[in-house]
Amino acid sequence: MAWRTGFFPSIKATLNHILTVDWFYIDALEREMRGAPPHPDYRSAFFAVEEPFETCAALWEAQRASDRRLIAYCRSLRDEDLGRVVTIDRGDEFQRDTRQRLLAHIFGHQIHHRGQVHAMLSSTSFAPPQLDEFFAAGEAPLRAQDFQELGWSEEEIWPPNLS
Repeated sequence: MAWRTGFFPSIKATLNHILTVDWFYIDALEREMRGAPPHPDYRSAFFAVEEPFETCAALWEAQRASDRRLIAYCRSLRDEDLGRVVTIDRGDEFQRDTRQRLLAHIFGHQIHHRGQVHAMLSSTSFAPPQLDEFFAAGEAPLRAQDFQELGWSEEEIWPPNLS
């Protein structure tokens, strides 16, 4: 493993961190949705192992499954649902935030650390992926391979009434 400059000392550590934090927040959101109490032992459930995945393939598969859970959760929401409060047991206190704030936090957290991975990759012999071609309509050809690998289509992500 090569040490890199970033909040975490390696690409593997950073990607594992993104995933375990995703698990933590997605679990809280799903629990609230089904009316379940906050996770009683989140530290053991999500953070007992700092880097649960050693290989890129295993980490990629786990992140993909986590992303699919988050996408399914978001698809089930309506605008009026975003203000509902989610409670998370933090051990010494309970965190209470709206779904909207927690979702914004998850996405911001992912972007922050994925940007760090992008910078770390820049110092390797591998070209980092393009990260900013997911929004403009004219850039569809530039993201086509990424969408294919993710199993997505333009119509699924950008329905005609939203583009």
